[in-house]
Amino acid sequence: MSLTSQVRTILDKYESDTPGTKANLVRLMNTGKLAGTGKMVILPVDQGFEHGPARSFAANPPAYDPYYHFSLAIDAGLNAFAAPVGMLEAGASHFAGQIPLILKCNSSNSLATEKNQAVTGTVSDALRLGCSAIGFTIYPGSEYCFDQMNELRELAQEAKAAGLVVIVWSYPRGPMLDKKGETAIDICAYAAHMAAECGAHIIKVKPPTDVLSLPAAKAVYEQEKIDISTMAARVRHVVQSTFAGRRIVIFSGGEHESTDALLDTVRGIHDGGGFGSIIGRNTFQRPREEALALLSTITDIFKS
Repeated sequence: MSLTSQVRTILDKYESDTPGTKANLVRLMNTGKLAGTGKMVILPVDQGFEHGPARSFAANPPAYDPYYHFSLAIDAGLNAFAAPVGMLEAGASHFAGQIPLILKCNSSNSLATEKNQAVTGTVSDALRLGCSAIGFTIYPGSEYCFDQMNELRELAQEAKAAGLVVIVWSYPRGPMLDKKGETAIDICAYAAHMAAECGAHIIKVKPPTDVLSLPAAKAVYEQEKIDISTMAARVRHVVQSTFAGRRIVIFSGGEHESTDALLDTVRGIHDGGGFGSIIGRNTFQRPREEALALLSTITDIFKS
């Protein structure tokens, strides 16, 4: 597939990257139903590690099998499939070349009491499994965020040297933030900006709410009359916070919610100039045909 003007415009904003990394960015943007649009929808399946297998897959038992997720992402025409090393190893050979893979290189778990992550995958693993990108989570605001950023720096440097794309999950956590603060617009924008400053090619954050968490930030938002009244306006501000839209920003789907609520969020992401969605539990916890229909609707929204 030749490069569309949308894809070329995005590539031109990555001025320091090698042809190898740009080729993998193109693979991500030129795969599936959204190929050539500059938009993307990705299936992430690290929830079994993060939350436990029953909490993640019991609602739809076929989803215990890694093959289920590979084939769901392929049949739905998604841009990529992201998972930890074990799940990718379980199907990488069988599905080789059928969809770009993203190796999620670190994970937390629900048994731990500290807001930290274990590094479970390497750049060598990503290359061995034929991945186009690595994924890495940081928790801005946690007691461990600087250690995580140091780990990210080392992995990102190695990944870029090998021609891989770096995707950062930037999820604020920590003693200064309650649950509302974790998705507050000022915090989401700050987290996205930090991920961009850490060298991420693609940034994943949660859809922001209209809450303002930090008093110092609240004063600026009110003084400068920054519009945060709608999801579209908030998404537009998060994208603006990543070097005026020079980095790809995608938004998570969050916990399982109603179809109407999820689609309203997706429309807000689209209308605000977000680059796409990365949706896991809201799809694979549904029966397969229902998940495929939902993903078809989501890709149609981003194509419009």
